Amino acid sequence: MLATLRRDGSPRVSPIGPYLVLGHLLFGVMRSKKVHDLLRDPRCTLHSSVCDINGTEGEFKLYGRAVLVEDPQIRDGDYPAWWRSHPPAACHVFSMDIDSAAFVGWDLDASQYTVQKWSPDSGVSESKASYP
Repeated sequence: MLATLRRDGSPRVSPIGPYLVLGHLLFGVMRSKKVHDLLRDPRCTLHSSVCDINGTEGEFKLYGRAVLVEDPQIRDGDYPAWWRSHPPAACHVFSMDIDSAAFVGWDLDASQYTVQKWSPDSGVSESKASYP
């Protein structure tokens, strides 16, 4: 999922399929309000899909800024991205500059979750807590 900020500051959340290409985390966006969100305020969050209600696979989150990709070698390289079958004017491709990351793992038997965080300033940290 991609979360962007609307003009009024509220979130806009949309499904998205990112690609790792030539050292870049890329995602494409069809002409839409999401594009306007990102061009106005590039802050965004990518969140992994949660496949079951218990979150047994965990949740991965990336926080950062979207950067419009204009280099045709990166945008239109030899990889199977959906936007390659559309004219460049029909969609925008962004690379994500990552500010921080987090992984949340759930231990249902122990009623506990673990949060692993990373940022360039703090490095890696881990914390555990009980729930509910």
